[in-house]
Amino acid sequence: MNKLVFSFLAVCFVVFVHDTIAGEVNGRNLKDIISRVSIPAHKYEQPYRTGYHFQPPSNWMNDPNGPLLYKGVYHIFYQYNPYAATFGTIVWGHAVSYDLVNWIHLDPAIYPSHEADINSCWSGSATILPGNVPVMLYTGSDSQSRQVQDLAWPKNLSDPFLREWVKYTGNPILTAPEGVKDDCFRDPSTAWRGHDGVWRMVVGGDRDNNGMAFMYSSTDFINWTRYEYPLAEADATGTWECPDFFPVAMNGTNGVDTSVYNGNVKHVMKTGFEGIDWYSIGTYTPDFKNFLPQNGLSLTGSIMDLRYDYGRFYASKSFFDDVKNRRVLWAWVPEYDSQQDDIEKGWAGLQSFPRAVWLDGSGRQLIQWPVEEIESLRENEVRLENKKLASHSVFEIEGVTAAQADVIISFKLENLKEAEVVDTSSVNPQTLCTERDASSVGALGPFGLLAMASNDLNEQTAIFFRVFQNQNGKYSVLMCSDLSRSTVRNSIDTTSFGTFVDIDPRYSEISLRNLIDHSIIESFGAEGKACITSRIYPKFVNYEDAHLFAFNNGTQSVNISQMRAWSMKNAEFVMDKSVKNAKIELKMLETSSFKIDNWDGKPKEMVY
Repeated sequence: MNKLVFSFLAVCFVVFVHDTIAGEVNGRNLKDIISRVSIPAHKYEQPYRTGYHFQPPSNWMNDPNGPLLYKGVYHIFYQYNPYAATFGTIVWGHAVSYDLVNWIHLDPAIYPSHEADINSCWSGSATILPGNVPVMLYTGSDSQSRQVQDLAWPKNLSDPFLREWVKYTGNPILTAPEGVKDDCFRDPSTAWRGHDGVWRMVVGGDRDNNGMAFMYSSTDFINWTRYEYPLAEADATGTWECPDFFPVAMNGTNGVDTSVYNGNVKHVMKTGFEGIDWYSIGTYTPDFKNFLPQNGLSLTGSIMDLRYDYGRFYASKSFFDDVKNRRVLWAWVPEYDSQQDDIEKGWAGLQSFPRAVWLDGSGRQLIQWPVEEIESLRENEVRLENKKLASHSVFEIEGVTAAQADVIISFKLENLKEAEVVDTSSVNPQTLCTERDASSVGALGPFGLLAMASNDLNEQTAIFFRVFQNQNGKYSVLMCSDLSRSTVRNSIDTTSFGTFVDIDPRYSEISLRNLIDHSIIESFGAEGKACITSRIYPKFVNYEDAHLFAFNNGTQSVNISQMRAWSMKNAEFVMDKSVKNAKIELKMLETSSFKIDNWDGKPKEMVY
């Protein structure tokens, strides 16, 4: 056994012998005894702050990192600048939850401290080793600003909050391959273990602007060997970021562990470039060390390729929840106001509400749906059935808090033969949504919801559908999120989004679910077959001024077969005060290539 392996196993043994009965205390007791302080929402001073989407108390946040479930506690780590609401020196923020809804903010878990990460600790993933030992693979920016891959593990496995982390003294464990630029090699994936006992993972990068997921193998999780050929690649796509590779069951909605490989699963290869998370479904063959996408769909950035979300949703990371047998997905949802707005707000960045992910029965795409725990926030339910929406009509949905709501609505169509004839085989759906927005009259549509709308409708975000047919009578359903009237403020990005939904309106009602939370709307079409996330910044500042409407701007009437809407309570966000704040020494930061202004070396108070 080589010395490095022995050292690693020795550390694991030490933490195991300290794994006391305290670690077996159930989550409820832990939550009861922790010393906590609530964080006020300040909804009037911060109208764009969310009520139930995860964000730190202040400052910049981007990619989710290493989500996991450990001893009944969910963990989310994230890219975080503790000093400003703009990008800068990055540490790993950390929070824990018992239900993926209410969160306890902890001290940063991993921060610059060594040669291999002194300029920032960038994105990475969690892997659970045998014996329930979590480890982190992450990208460090070293003293020469090179992107290298590092390893860390918990200092104390008896702490279900995993507050403190130890870095491997031999970091980095990987440097960029030959022909790959030092700043184009990042974001190691969750590792999976084959039947041969060998661990494998992928790291994103590119050669000559051709994106790829480099694959590595290891028997000890420290010494890694690169395979000759990438697991996946595509020309002219630039650096691949935040790759994720995992199996999905071919039948049912349950998730499976990342290391599962059998004849009952397909595999998902996901990566990010151009600000979009692309994915393909295919067959992974360990013996041949390759991944073959089905139906010829790859990761080229074509309008035909699959995407997790057709709006603002990036750098996603998934994990397997072995208690509820589901795969859960997070993503960073950036800001789209100005940087000066972020500085004045004192924060930037959200996480999407966690989604359960599974393979659609057709096998052609993934289904995404908010985890069931979100229902604990619902109150004041409003129901509606068999409501006819005549041509050019608007109907207000009253009784719910329109700025913080969960709305599920289904539309039933008649007179499908009246649908406009459009050849949608090669058209870009986003372009079609922009050209034929919510104010553009069609036959069957636009119809849907007007969210975060002012009473006079001068500000409104329309999430809607339109139905087209081609010359052969085949129907296409277009789903759009129209931000063109979402605000009257200047210098706000109001790009609209759209996609086609894989349903046949002859046999299926068209359903829409919207999670509305002040400055974010997550929209799920056809029970999760199509997802669009939008950021909006209406000028009205009091959330009581928000309204919610159903509308139909088509020439044909549509029926709301049923609607259920709820006001959403605030999730609970608290600070862990049972341990002292982590300190990042000023002398360490002085060696960084980033300059931190106006910092006195003391932790800043973080409040809303």
